[in-house]
Amino acid sequence: MEFSVKHGTLETIKTGCLVVAVNEGKTLSGPAAELDRACGGQIAAALKHGDISSRAGHTLMLFGLPGITAQRLLLVGAGKDEERGDRAYRKLVQKVVTTLKDGGATDALITLPALTVKGRDAYARTRLLVETARDALYAFDQFKSKKATAPRLKKCQLWIDDKAEAEAVELGARHGQAISDGAELTRNLGNLPGNVCTPTYLAKEAKALAKQHKDIEIEVLDEKDMKALGMGSLLSVSAGSAEPAKLIRFTYNGGKSKDKPHVLVGKGITFDTGGISLKPGAGMDEMKYDMCGAATVFGVLKAVVGMQLPVNLVCLVAAAENMPSGTATKPGDIVTSMSGMTIEVLNTDAEGRLVLCDALTYAERFNPASVVDIATLTGACVVALGAHTTGLLGNNDELLQQLLTAGQQADDRAWQLPLFDEYQEQLDSPFADIANIGGPKAGTITAACFLSRFTKAYPWAHLDIAGTAWTSGGKDKGATGRPVPLLTQYLINQAR
Repeated sequence: MEFSVKHGTLETIKTGCLVVAVNEGKTLSGPAAELDRACGGQIAAALKHGDISSRAGHTLMLFGLPGITAQRLLLVGAGKDEERGDRAYRKLVQKVVTTLKDGGATDALITLPALTVKGRDAYARTRLLVETARDALYAFDQFKSKKATAPRLKKCQLWIDDKAEAEAVELGARHGQAISDGAELTRNLGNLPGNVCTPTYLAKEAKALAKQHKDIEIEVLDEKDMKALGMGSLLSVSAGSAEPAKLIRFTYNGGKSKDKPHVLVGKGITFDTGGISLKPGAGMDEMKYDMCGAATVFGVLKAVVGMQLPVNLVCLVAAAENMPSGTATKPGDIVTSMSGMTIEVLNTDAEGRLVLCDALTYAERFNPASVVDIATLTGACVVALGAHTTGLLGNNDELLQQLLTAGQQADDRAWQLPLFDEYQEQLDSPFADIANIGGPKAGTITAACFLSRFTKAYPWAHLDIAGTAWTSGGKDKGATGRPVPLLTQYLINQAR
């Protein structure tokens, strides 16, 4: 979908469909009032006779109105200005896009950037519109013999009435496109089945991404390389699989040479059976999504390069498949991490932290300004926060606050959980330096406590996306692309 910005007299602009919001109130205002005057009061008449309601989400399509050049006019009820927040605005945009994509117009002029949204300036509401529209148009049909019908709608122009806001709206549209491109890559990778998306496949896709963008440098470490580095924890996860593990490193140097890089670390378990600690069969198909942390890293990098952000960025993907076999790691086994710390593996289904801890130790060599890991780490996070909010923990208050703020700005929110010393005691082991699980209580927190043992050299934060990375069950099952907007916003803020 192509988005551009347009300024001009609404009634004379040529377009397949002109989209105009009708605010709740006794009289028409803004673009709706302007167009009503041009067409001799037909919009007001439609409201009066009940053909369209100003309540949020109601729509009416009108054709061939006198005095208006557009072929069609789509009226959409927008509710009250003072009640319109992010969620209401997203629903409004989704309704418009759903109506347009199944209609006859190939292009549209949308005036919704002129609406007020609580806490959003012209840039922010335009970006939110573009990201929401792209999300509504997404379809994954790579493995269907009968492909989904492509929407007729190919081009959207975003109308503004204030030329002073043109630059902000254009930037919002451009950033929204780049973030949507990244989120789409994340969703595509996440939705791939485990027999296609293996660690080797991720490495291949990483090389393809680097080939597309000359700003990206790439290195792929194989199991021999990781063994030489002492990554016994990561390699213990892939021990039961015929698929070899990979550690992928991307480097993007958009900032000054003296600037420390920000590091993103993604959990890339391309399929998680639980290993010897085998998961229940019901819903196990969704364990292909256990690499969504890795997919997020791909998506954020694509967005950052698309925007040409002036930041230095290192992205690490720890990719492995967790399978049961005669060579698999067993409960009670003790492995040695790259840091030298020994780990008693009490549960092989707590494997994400085992690959992440070695990647986090590896991150030290880049002398990072910050390190953020992204992982579908614990079912406990889904219990605590559901499917709407990402769990956030870390060792640096300033970094945590920056991520919380970025989540609010991007409407891709996180919530901070405690990382108190008392929880660390749950990881005590009588046989090794640390156990890989801390019992049934506070599972999200003790998982982060485990990771914190390997992150003392730098500011670190952990995003548990087990509830937000994909939608479970039913026809709407699929990867969401989160938290690409949150992390991209964080990096935009760092660039500023």
